[in-house]
Amino acid sequence: MDLKSEMENLEDKSIEYSKLVELEGIPLLSGLVENWNLISGFQARPDDLLLCTYPKAGTTWIQEIVDMVQHRGDAQKCARAPINERSPYIELFLPKPIPSGFELALAMPSPRTLKSHFPVQLLPTSFWEQNCKIIYVARNIKDCAVSYFYFNRMLKMIQALEKWEDFLENFIAGKVGYGSWFDHVRGWWEAKDHHPILYLFYEDIKENPAREIQKVAEFLNIELSESVLDQIVQHTMFENMKDNPMANYSNMPSLFMDQTVSPFMRKGTVGNWKEHFTVAQSEQLDEICIQQLGNSGLKFRTEL
Repeated sequence: MDLKSEMENLEDKSIEYSKLVELEGIPLLSGLVENWNLISGFQARPDDLLLCTYPKAGTTWIQEIVDMVQHRGDAQKCARAPINERSPYIELFLPKPIPSGFELALAMPSPRTLKSHFPVQLLPTSFWEQNCKIIYVARNIKDCAVSYFYFNRMLKMIQALEKWEDFLENFIAGKVGYGSWFDHVRGWWEAKDHHPILYLFYEDIKENPAREIQKVAEFLNIELSESVLDQIVQHTMFENMKDNPMANYSNMPSLFMDQTVSPFMRKGTVGNWKEHFTVAQSEQLDEICIQQLGNSGLKFRTEL
């Protein structure tokens, strides 16, 4: 039986909820923690490129942008496989028969493009030792929180909080997968002073995609003509990504992701948080941001 048939067979079964388990103080899915020895010993290669984000900060967007840059705007080459196979999510372990991101990464020929949501302190040490290039995308906390709220509701593997205010409280406290947003964005911001890291902002890509895609190309030592750059901008527009079966996770069984609850690609905007936050919630979070990021030099925009 092929993988597709086996995955369809899974559809009829209920799936056990994964629990969030703390590892070094960071809440992570239990499947990841159970495989921590494997993950922590992951062998990076010198020509690996790692794409890293806090969840719901534009991960799939930067994956597609990078793939298009690497293939000089050839959309057909980027349709060779779903995004989760083109740049495997190295710490993702799903129930069999779905291969783990770890297994997909091991089987990939070099040069590999890989994905992770790890905070700096949990990244397998071989990435630092091999001096791998890393692209990090950060998104403002308010839009990130709203997107994560909807994502958790459609992700069937975890028991989601149904009320926005309950989720927001947990999110601010770092009691969600991958822990504190503040620690994550700040940790990677500080790491860029010591490692080859391109640190991008979701809001900047939204405001001027051509400029930010050009930064990616320069970081990867790839020259793009104006026409190819324009092709990449068009291909990676939110509306086009949402309709792209190789990028929108429509290949995932609804057993894991129920996109009838909320689409994987929901809004893709800056400022949608205004439809969810109360004035009090927004002001409280502004205060916390000043306390947590005040002296870091990090600045986020919550509207364009």
